[in-house]
Amino acid sequence: MGESFFFPKEKKPDPETDAPTITHNRIGRHQSKIVSICVASDLSPWLAGTTPGDIFIMPMSSGSGRFVCSEKLLDELFSNGQIASQYVDYYGEPSMSPDANPAESYMAVEGITSPDGRVFGKMGHNERTSGNLRTNVNDMKLFESAVKYFRG
Repeated sequence: MGESFFFPKEKKPDPETDAPTITHNRIGRHQSKIVSICVASDLSPWLAGTTPGDIFIMPMSSGSGRFVCSEKLLDELFSNGQIASQYVDYYGEPSMSPDANPAESYMAVEGITSPDGRVFGKMGHNERTSGNLRTNVNDMKLFESAVKYFRG
């Protein structure tokens, strides 16, 4: 993948700053929509109810949900299995399109984990998928998986 996929339309992050960051959406305002995400790793116990490649439809709502980090760190996160999920297009492919990836997160990253997988941060709102709140979304069973893991 070309450099433009990692750093679209902007200056690369300062190489001295290697921490992943969540920052303002590229359009500079809040967005709320239904997105598709694909599970990229099964490192996390939060994802025990899923399989890499599974696609879920869910709400996302954020004004500052764009994931950014250095290219080197991004490669390390992928290699370590810490990229948990990515925004995907209609065909299930990671996408930088604002239609699929509203905040335009680098490499379409939607969720990441700590090195051991126990800490999981993501942008989609899984808590907004229960009951008949929204009938066109899937439940990733994150909370059920976490309870099972942490109870032992």
